[in-house]
Amino acid sequence: MTPQTPGTPQTPGTERTDPPRLPEPLRRAHLIGIGGAGMSGIARILLARGGRVSGSDAKDSRAFLTLRAQGARIEVGQRASNLDAFEGGPTAVVVSTAIKETNPELIAARERGITVLHRAQALAELMRGHRVACIAGTHGKTSTTSMLTVALQHCRLDPSFAIGGDLNESGANAHHGEGGLFVAEADESDGSFLAYEPSVAVVTNIEPDHLDHHGTEEAYVAVFGEFVRRIEPHGALVVCSDDPAAAALAARAEADGLRVLRYGREAGGEQDARVLDYTPGEDGGKVRVALRGEELEMAVAVPGEHMAFNAVAALLAGVELGAPTDGLVEGLAAFGGVRRRFEFKGRAADVRVYDDYAHHPTEVAAQLRAVRQAAGLGRVVVVFQPHLYSRTAAFASEFAEALGLADEVVLVDVYGAREEPVPGVTGELIAERITGAAVHYEPAFDRAAALVADLVKPGDLLLTMGAGDITQLGPEILAELDRRAG
Repeated sequence: MTPQTPGTPQTPGTERTDPPRLPEPLRRAHLIGIGGAGMSGIARILLARGGRVSGSDAKDSRAFLTLRAQGARIEVGQRASNLDAFEGGPTAVVVSTAIKETNPELIAARERGITVLHRAQALAELMRGHRVACIAGTHGKTSTTSMLTVALQHCRLDPSFAIGGDLNESGANAHHGEGGLFVAEADESDGSFLAYEPSVAVVTNIEPDHLDHHGTEEAYVAVFGEFVRRIEPHGALVVCSDDPAAAALAARAEADGLRVLRYGREAGGEQDARVLDYTPGEDGGKVRVALRGEELEMAVAVPGEHMAFNAVAALLAGVELGAPTDGLVEGLAAFGGVRRRFEFKGRAADVRVYDDYAHHPTEVAAQLRAVRQAAGLGRVVVVFQPHLYSRTAAFASEFAEALGLADEVVLVDVYGAREEPVPGVTGELIAERITGAAVHYEPAFDRAAALVADLVKPGDLLLTMGAGDITQLGPEILAELDRRAG
């Protein structure tokens, strides 16, 4: 098979027979927290479909430039008057779980009787009229969603998509496509992915996380079972057979009559994708796969075996969506990564600086194993910012074990995000448990760049890591190294 070209008929099931209209409640939408990854993506799609969009956030962001250029009216600071950006006011106010009931705009919306939609409910409305693929899992969902999107684009299918990160190819986290497919990252953190009804769902893995919302490991696992039951009749679940919890989920789903497609070294069914081997390289790797009776080799341009497995998941989902295999393989080989997923920030004083979003022990360990390949003979130096007090307290020992894979570790303090500080829960809680690496704890964020500049040596690979504002530190370190070299 060959990739489709413009003007050729699309693969059955991927064409759009009736262009989706903008849902009535979303014709004039106000998004509280519009600068966030999920909210800004919804705003992009609404604007592309001709909707009128207003929004607000606590601080300015780079996402505002594009949204304002497309016609959105955005205010910095949150106040009830922001709901009056358009005549007649909004037909709906869209919020995320992070928006508290005390937010003045949310209070005003309820007082005025305006429809309030959760971000996932709004996205579900935008999915209507499409064949939907949702990618879920504790780890890897952003990368897998991005890979599938880029691979489908390479096949000229122009999917709509909503991702929790910006594609390096386009710099966008969302797009309104002309094709009949919609690819979305499905967030389990607050259970909001239960708003979706996918035709194809991918579950990369299941490992306890977000216990501040779900409460127990059992509840966290159970919500994935509920998600799988949302798959459309005659749809399919794509799951990693090597992950014990995901494999158990697949077995339960299959017993309930759902069609299950597996990928991984343990996969072996006729419709599965079995990973035969993975060969790492300096700038990525190659994975050999047996797919539906055919053996193929696929290049992956991002490092790490975990990324190769994500690519295989995207390949299997793409085939299920009707895309040509060779076009998907070519597209996955060309995938350039996602912002904040081992993103190269620059080089100074012969030190390479990268930034990564990993914020769970398993993600940290997987990324550091991959980074070791890219570092060559140089040391791996990590600056880690824990994310959430609850996660830090629950997984301090696991974080310490993962970070011990580096040569040198700098711990800064916890990025609390939506949580209030907890006495005794700081970056030091992890630092004091690390063995096997040199460790430094720096509670003052503004002193971290100078400390790191003191520690690194020519040939080192430096990685800033975490889900908070640690991403700001890489450029500061590069500037400090340049200043010292000058």
